[in-house]
Amino acid sequence: MSTLAFTVCFMVWMMFGVIGVPIKQELQLSATEFGLLTATPVLTGALIRIPLGMWTDKFGGRIVFFLLMLSTVVPIWLISHATEFWQFLVLGLFVGLAGGSFSVGTPYVARWFEPRNQGFAMGVFGAGNMGAGLGKLVAPSLLVAFGWIFVPQVYALSMLAMALLFWFLTYSDPQHKVDARITWREQLQALKDPTVWKYCQYYSVVLGGYVALSLWMVQYYVGEFGLDIRIAALLASVFSLSGGVLRGVGGWLSDRYGAHRTTWWVMWVSWVCLFLLSYPATTYTIQTAGGPVTFTLAHNVWSFTVLMFVLGIAWAFGKASVCKYIADDYPSNIGVIMGIVGCIGALGGFVLPIMFGMLQDLTGVRSTAFMLLFGVVWVSLIWMYWTEVRNSDYLKRPKAHTPAPATAP
Repeated sequence: MSTLAFTVCFMVWMMFGVIGVPIKQELQLSATEFGLLTATPVLTGALIRIPLGMWTDKFGGRIVFFLLMLSTVVPIWLISHATEFWQFLVLGLFVGLAGGSFSVGTPYVARWFEPRNQGFAMGVFGAGNMGAGLGKLVAPSLLVAFGWIFVPQVYALSMLAMALLFWFLTYSDPQHKVDARITWREQLQALKDPTVWKYCQYYSVVLGGYVALSLWMVQYYVGEFGLDIRIAALLASVFSLSGGVLRGVGGWLSDRYGAHRTTWWVMWVSWVCLFLLSYPATTYTIQTAGGPVTFTLAHNVWSFTVLMFVLGIAWAFGKASVCKYIADDYPSNIGVIMGIVGCIGALGGFVLPIMFGMLQDLTGVRSTAFMLLFGVVWVSLIWMYWTEVRNSDYLKRPKAHTPAPATAP
């Protein structure tokens, strides 16, 4: 039930990635304005994750998840009545609450399982990221058949039904709550832990990059390859679905081989894919003995989609492995740590689409989005090398994991 609820929440959170395309045409938005439109819900979903993680530790995941879903129903419906750019932005802030569901569901689910199985359990829950891909399969058909206004209405009713199902088919365990005497100030001491910030950096790649590209890819396919919105959304879902459905496999790998090794290889696969995706379409003219010869080096739609598919798989594994890091190192306050890491990671999903738009407006080159992500992955690889890999041999043989001390009792 938690996975299903997270799937619906994620589908709603990524809604502007599809309906934003006709809204952009209707309101004559620039690439930067489109990036802001798609990113606005991500901002709220990021910022709310820390308090939601603390409330989950304090009050339990069931009640917090239920109330969170109910709070988004009306704003989702009202999007169908918006006509001005500022109205979409304001409503997007309220709809974005759905994105905070991750920091509720992850600790709620994890606490039902033994540590040796928590990576897989959190990975299965995290597969709700496939909501981004599911939306790309459902929304375009509704959009073409009835207009984009119909999409938020269907989503609002789906969220209401999901909230009621979740409430009647889930349970609570009082033992899963933290000691009521622990204050929020004590919980937030985790912000002083440099290890937490390192995990935030990793998550800004695997989640922030995933969210940003899920929002950006439909219009990228339309603009770069001239595809119809339904075909563009279908191909974009190849990345979104692989980045969600396979998260459970990433959790299993993290349980079996460790979060360190899994994340290390995730970053290298991401680095290679983003390097290839970054290369813009280029025309070369070579002076030969027989005269000038001109040829073009560029991705076609199939090579591009294959690379996106591989990148989605890597990030599915990476999202699970970062959660496994947290479950291993901070078992006593997993909610607040997951909230902090999820917040920073999701903020990457807010900032990146805006930067994608700015770079495209500035240079006119669409692949600058991948150039930016390539640089972010470099930062993660360097940080990981200096703090984990440089003095370690875990790439050669399994390394015993030594949990870091919890930041709260």
